[in-house]
Amino acid sequence: MFSSFFPNPKLFFPAAVLWTALIMALWYGIGRDLGPQLSLGGLIGFAYPPATADGASIAVETARNIWLYQYMIATGALFVILVGWLMPHRWFRWSVGVSAVIIFFIWFQVQLDVMINNWFGTFYNMIQQALAKPNAVTQEQFFGQLATFAGIALVYITTAVLLAFVTSHYIFRWRTAMNDYYVASWHRLRHIEGASQRIQEDTQRFATTLEQLGASLIDALMTLIAFVPILWVLSAHVKELPLIGELPQALVFVAVIWAALGTALLAIAGIRLPGLEFRNQRVEAAYRKELVLGEDDANRAQPPTLSALFRDVRANYFRLYFNFLYFNVCRYGYLQASVLVPYIALAPSIVAGGLTLGVMQQIIRAFNRVEGSFQYLVRSWTTIVSLISIYKRLRAFEALMADEPLDVIESEVPTLIAKVDTP
Repeated sequence: MFSSFFPNPKLFFPAAVLWTALIMALWYGIGRDLGPQLSLGGLIGFAYPPATADGASIAVETARNIWLYQYMIATGALFVILVGWLMPHRWFRWSVGVSAVIIFFIWFQVQLDVMINNWFGTFYNMIQQALAKPNAVTQEQFFGQLATFAGIALVYITTAVLLAFVTSHYIFRWRTAMNDYYVASWHRLRHIEGASQRIQEDTQRFATTLEQLGASLIDALMTLIAFVPILWVLSAHVKELPLIGELPQALVFVAVIWAALGTALLAIAGIRLPGLEFRNQRVEAAYRKELVLGEDDANRAQPPTLSALFRDVRANYFRLYFNFLYFNVCRYGYLQASVLVPYIALAPSIVAGGLTLGVMQQIIRAFNRVEGSFQYLVRSWTTIVSLISIYKRLRAFEALMADEPLDVIESEVPTLIAKVDTP
């Protein structure tokens, strides 16, 4: 699943994590201060201004962001070049090169989200000012703020469209790599239950699902890196929490604790789902296989056989539905309660009049971003369940190819089918 597409996965992925940690340490250590000497932003009108210039703080922040983009591109390209040199691989350009492009796009979207969060603060403060005093804000100022948002949104939409296009091709290349890898051993794999479906469908589902989960995880981590400092600063406006009282950096504390509770709750509620989903796919495959065999052989797919196989399908679906019932009670109840959490945390500050409308909007939006990132497992659990099931099915292929014993769950199907497969 991985070695067919990525060069030496056991070495590549740890190296990627270490490289990421290294470039982050270098950035916060010395990289930020090298912008005036190394940035090419001046070529496009974003040079570092003199320290004494008017409005220098905003201009320096903009120039530093432009330098950060250059730094990310340069360090990413260097990693891709090093991997291509040290670990050559057939699919290197897609598995390593395009992965770096996708990660940059995801990170850039997070930066745009930060810009939109800052815009919310400015815009809603202006709204509060306009509502409090007639004509305190001109129409030019109002529409100017809307135009600022439209500009950021246009860049975001363009980035999202490009990311979706590149990701689609990336997923199909990964599927192609797995397809070629398994088809080369088809003579050994063809006898396993549902072999054709595993190659034709599960490879696509695995690549798609894992890419979605991986992209979501990267987005969650980058969102935390970007928004935790913002929420940390905004926590200065919150002097106390209900029932708890004064607490330093209260909003960050609430986000972490609430997300941890939700993750633990849904992990317990959904602990049986991966195995049930796997068994569900197995009985579906057995039923489908009998129907396919009946197309060419009149002795197959007889009504008693199909009825018995479909009873297994129905029994597994009903068992899965029941388990999803209490899982969804926990999941949707938790997510709906999450809507109220920031307002409850802000209640003493709102009642005391310690927040402007703009600051409140910034806090709630930043809180939701941080909380949502910490809730990665909560929001992705059903997708993870599906991925685990697909992984088990493809892992059986690789066990056969390596002459390893199959997982215990694989031995359940022959017994099941034997009851109905006898003429």
